[in-house]
Amino acid sequence: MHVLKLALAYFAMVFAAGFILGALRVLVLVPQVGSRTAELLEMPLMLIAIGLGARWVKQHSNTTHAQTLLSIGLLALVFLLLAEVGVGVGLRGLSPLESLINPDPISGTIYYILLGIFAIMPWLFTRHQAPS
Repeated sequence: MHVLKLALAYFAMVFAAGFILGALRVLVLVPQVGSRTAELLEMPLMLIAIGLGARWVKQHSNTTHAQTLLSIGLLALVFLLLAEVGVGVGLRGLSPLESLINPDPISGTIYYILLGIFAIMPWLFTRHQAPS
């Protein structure tokens, strides 16, 4: 149950940041610089949000066990993908598949890399911390 709670919290933190940044991107940046550039400008901020979320997980998990930390990240990824589909279908009128596919070869590739980083960051972040 502890893993589920941590995964939900990690997902919620990163999803909330992405939801807010995504709204700002669409409303402010896209009209000014275009979709690809706006997405690329948002991505470093999302990486920071992922890092902060992973740090929070580390502080609240009290474990360095790789399987537990990877479970938290992978479960949070499942929640994130479900939320992406929900937002895509509910707010943007996309099909479930369309909501998960970014057709841009540059920002889309980086987006999928960030999803992978999101999934493993609780483990990665913990592995690269000095012992406390």
